[in-house]
Amino acid sequence: MKKYIFVTGGVCSSLGKGIAAASLGSLLECRGFTVRMIKVDPYINVDAGTMSPYQHGEVYVTDDGAETDLDLGNYSRFTGSTLNQANSITTGQVYQSVIKKEREGRYLGKTVQVIPHITDEIKQRIYKIGEDPNVDFTVIEVGGTVGDIESIPFLEAARQMIHDIGRENVLSVHLTLVPTVTGGELKTKPTQHSVKELQSIGIQPDILLCRAAVELDPSMRRKIASFTNVQLDSVLTARDVNTTIYEIPLIYHNQGLDELVLKKMGMTIPSIDLSPWQHVVDIFNTAKQTAKIALVGKYVDLGDAYKSIDEALVHGGIGNGSKVKIIKIDSEQLEKEERPLDEVFKDIDGILIPGGFGQRGIQGMIDTAKYARENKIPLLGICLGMQVMVIEYSRNKAQLDEADSSEFKPDGPQSVVSLLEEQINVQSYGGTMRLGRSETHLKENTKIWHIYGSDVIFERHRHRYEVTNSYKDQLTENGLLINGYTPDGSLVETVEWPDHPWGIGVQYHPEFLSKPFKPHPLFKSFVEAALKNVK
Repeated sequence: MKKYIFVTGGVCSSLGKGIAAASLGSLLECRGFTVRMIKVDPYINVDAGTMSPYQHGEVYVTDDGAETDLDLGNYSRFTGSTLNQANSITTGQVYQSVIKKEREGRYLGKTVQVIPHITDEIKQRIYKIGEDPNVDFTVIEVGGTVGDIESIPFLEAARQMIHDIGRENVLSVHLTLVPTVTGGELKTKPTQHSVKELQSIGIQPDILLCRAAVELDPSMRRKIASFTNVQLDSVLTARDVNTTIYEIPLIYHNQGLDELVLKKMGMTIPSIDLSPWQHVVDIFNTAKQTAKIALVGKYVDLGDAYKSIDEALVHGGIGNGSKVKIIKIDSEQLEKEERPLDEVFKDIDGILIPGGFGQRGIQGMIDTAKYARENKIPLLGICLGMQVMVIEYSRNKAQLDEADSSEFKPDGPQSVVSLLEEQINVQSYGGTMRLGRSETHLKENTKIWHIYGSDVIFERHRHRYEVTNSYKDQLTENGLLINGYTPDGSLVETVEWPDHPWGIGVQYHPEFLSKPFKPHPLFKSFVEAALKNVK
């Protein structure tokens, strides 16, 4: 029988359910099992694609072009789980599907209700992933907090699955909070209430992960076990880490999380190899050098807005046996401040300009690109960041004084970046960009070709605008290296600055493919260049 593990959260959001679910998945993989990850998001949006980064953090894109919650990025970095549109389930998707079936008459005149029709749709989507003959465990993270009205149908579906296929096949892992109050005292009452809320829905948690600043002592664990009806050995501490999130699988393993899961589900316990995780943590603890990278973006006020980029930079450091310190700089504030850029970037070893949408903060990015180009500071431009590099180069090196993007100046006389042809008459914003995995051909003997070690690469895209083909010749005649194209040569994919130690822009999102054990080659090379530039 297939095994399903539901990971829920209580008390408040942002406790680390995604990392906990991903860590559990990674531990099971380290024991030789095949794991699939699913994220359930209770919001009514069909996907995360139209949501502001300030609302929900970054949008993670899969190979098949699904725009999903950032936790799928955690799953990708921590596990080898195959991820596509089916691994992201939202209330919007579920209701859209049920209403479509009702309109088609597929419910044969029945009254369509949350139970059984909505819950059946949820279960069907989970089973579709979990019943794959090659899958041993399916880990389902339920977004939001127990007690939220939006989560109830998904928790009811979980309760039904426990009833349908048995407790030995469906496990409940609940992440909760043990806060510290004035005087440093830890309080268990929020955890008690959170478990009571889950029990009122009909789910008795099998394992508790108690988020706390420090390790819980035995007496506190005993108290929690007593008041929540959870076995003492199943009350674990999800303590804060001072090193790296990649230590979390080791922390959970040392408390026996993976063995507990296997025992409770009646599985044999194979040996485990945690050496890759230990190696990552050892590098982090012993690294002697640190590269300071400035991330100049427009959503820097929210920590999760550039989550995959942040982690890919960390991976680039790991790949070079070093650490990376990321300094977030608001590109809009750069436009308003009177500080010279020499002062802003005086201690910076490398600069990254990430993706984004809209005109706000663009001039700050353009000024940053110009400063990095003229002062030979390594720079990586991603998506919008590459477009900014093209605009800056056009204005200052290619005699295109009014160069801009039609996104920012629709009627501009020199739109060196413009809307994709198939996007011109698009009326709907959801899922209509150039999305997902596609092929790029690199020119031989260019810097990026040497970095990848291949002339054909596959990367994921998420954008509407491209470099305008009519300006390519003028740009290349003035020195810009356009060294990556789509297979038919119609779209620009990568650019490089001439006579510069490391200045590369890419239209795609390489951060989505980076892992701690396998840093993306672009990030590894970029951090290496930044380390050479350490002040």
